[in-house]
Amino acid sequence: MTYVVVEDCIKCKHTDCVDVCPVDCFHEGPNFLVIDPEECIDCTLCEPECPIGAIFADDDVPEGQEHFTALNAELSLEWPVINVSTDSPADAAEWEGVPDKLKLLER
Repeated sequence: MTYVVVEDCIKCKHTDCVDVCPVDCFHEGPNFLVIDPEECIDCTLCEPECPIGAIFADDDVPEGQEHFTALNAELSLEWPVINVSTDSPADAAEWEGVPDKLKLLER
């Protein structure tokens, strides 16, 4: 099993999760984080650290967001590892809970 970052992270990109990851499996894009499924060891430490609840076990991904499992795998091959938290975007709070953000994903 692996953990998956889903749509809620887009444009919010809080990085609290990366500080607790023991294997540095998070990768950072312009406005989204992903988890490398090959590196994730299913330790569960990241899930409660996400302040907006955007991280799920792959078998618990919300209905309609299953495609984020493949998206995490794809983008983790392209984006650099992030292993130290950074400031969230200035407008992150404005994007929390906004639906249908996939079209806003920057690659």
